[in-house]
Amino acid sequence: MIFLTALPLFWIMISASRGGHWGAWMPSSISAFEGTCVSIPCRFDFPDELRPAVVHGVWYFNSPYPKNYPPVVFKSRTQVVHESFQGRSRLLGDLGLRNCTLLLSNVSPELGGKYYFRGDLGGYNQYTFSEHSVLDIINTPNIVVPPEVVAGTEVEVSCMVPDNCPELRPELSWLGHEGLGEPAVLGRLREDEGTWVQVSLLHFVPTREANGHRLGCQASFPNTTLQFEGYASLDVKYPPVIVEMNSSVEAIDGSHVSLLCGADSNPLPLLTWMRDGTVLREAVAESLLLELDEVTPAEDGVYACLAENAYGQDNRTVGLSVMYAPWKPTVNGTMVAVEGETVSILCSTQSNPDPILTIFKEKQILATVIYESELQLELPAVKPEDDGEYWCVAENQYGQRATAFNLSVEFAPVILLESHCAAARDTVQCLCVVKANPEPSVAFELPSRNVTVNETEREFVYSERSGLLLTSILTLRGQAQAPPRVLCTSRNLYGTKSLELPFQGAHRLMWAKIGPVGAVVAFAILIAIICYITQTRRKKNVTESPSFSAGDNPPVLFSSDFRISGAPEKYESERRLGSERRLLGLRGEPPELDLSYSHSDLGKRPTKDSYTLTEELAEYAEIRVK
Repeated sequence: MIFLTALPLFWIMISASRGGHWGAWMPSSISAFEGTCVSIPCRFDFPDELRPAVVHGVWYFNSPYPKNYPPVVFKSRTQVVHESFQGRSRLLGDLGLRNCTLLLSNVSPELGGKYYFRGDLGGYNQYTFSEHSVLDIINTPNIVVPPEVVAGTEVEVSCMVPDNCPELRPELSWLGHEGLGEPAVLGRLREDEGTWVQVSLLHFVPTREANGHRLGCQASFPNTTLQFEGYASLDVKYPPVIVEMNSSVEAIDGSHVSLLCGADSNPLPLLTWMRDGTVLREAVAESLLLELDEVTPAEDGVYACLAENAYGQDNRTVGLSVMYAPWKPTVNGTMVAVEGETVSILCSTQSNPDPILTIFKEKQILATVIYESELQLELPAVKPEDDGEYWCVAENQYGQRATAFNLSVEFAPVILLESHCAAARDTVQCLCVVKANPEPSVAFELPSRNVTVNETEREFVYSERSGLLLTSILTLRGQAQAPPRVLCTSRNLYGTKSLELPFQGAHRLMWAKIGPVGAVVAFAILIAIICYITQTRRKKNVTESPSFSAGDNPPVLFSSDFRISGAPEKYESERRLGSERRLLGLRGEPPELDLSYSHSDLGKRPTKDSYTLTEELAEYAEIRVK
């Protein structure tokens, strides 16, 4: 706001100079629109003792010294002036009253410059004052905008034009002020140096949209074609507003990602990209690009853009979701359990999106979840059948990963039904198949012989383990004719199980007891019986028939003369042994325990009880034949 000055400064100076000193006052600068006029106010003083009859004066242009022959603007003695000022200058003041005010009409740019006044009191009483006034010829109004215009804060903008021409008074109007406000004050003000200005004020509350707005002021002079316009661009300061940013971004593991943040503010903001409080990039700019090469799941998360300047700040976030295949599942839980216990196994992984988790055992699905990162497998009461290898498989559209794990179920021994004894040639082989975990011990007991053989005696017992099955084979030699009772006993830390092993294949056992020689004897007995019956019938026929001939005696066949046609005995024995091996599933000859010399004392040779059944049958056959 410009205030009026109650008393012009030059009147104060004149009053102070009444003491009789040479002095002058005029505005140091003054302006006028081209084509208009300007009145340069002027006062001067001289010593009182001079008392001149007539006071004259001269106005010079751009130089105060006559010897330099400066252009004369106005001269009261001769009215002779420079051609540039002819008809364009006159004195408005009364020199006798020490008023030297000068009027210039129809000013043009070449008239702009310094103007000096020289007092002429006659004789040697002439004085050129050093004070001067600079005339500025203008073509545009002066729009005054406050040095800082802040959005949301009321501001005052003024339009000022010189009003120092008594013949022409300017009129002001605003251009481009629509939406900003209406002129609030319009008036003529006197400046400190005695010049006059016409002022129009515009009050409004700017917004960020007003930044850069071109506001104009027009000065026109009634009854003329003179119009002058001036413009000013509003520099509205306002805090940042983020106007450009990515929405949520999805990227595949290993791909390239660009995140853009753009803000509107004045002045330019400091843009900063951050993640979890860590500054990733910053710059003073309208927009800032964050480049992420070969993104990994570790870069998945929320990214923040912060924009700030001296007037405020703004921030926004964007989520980056890195899509990737499941990681190798991890399995936590009980891997060893006792039969009947509850088992809980947790399989977990990490992927984006969440995977389908499945637990398999032997290609059978036991549990599955969709779009979950964890899968819990509950086995309320584990059984031996639950023992084995399991797989946890995680998959989504980007890949599949799997982890194998083993569940070990511990339980007491179970002797399977396929356990048995079987005779082969002159031996008896006993098979004991035990299912247990942990691995059990196996012992064979012969109660009638008071003998116990365990698996540590590898020269008599052959054992082989496959998974949870333990197969033990005991071979008894020389016991085919009178196989003893055999008990299989198995034990581990969870219990003990015993079973008397049954003999399988009774007809085979019988032939095993009889043996090849017994078979020959039995066959001989059969032939003898047939011959006896035949002979008896013939005798009967001879008695009844006259044609009977007593000299026809049937031949007598003794067992010692009987031979079996076909394969030799060696081939027959090997064939029988091969059959027994296939029955027992053995890959080679198991060790044999010869119990014909291994009773409870294992040192005594057998007595008469050691006769074999074959020998007894042979004796019986000979008696029957005789």
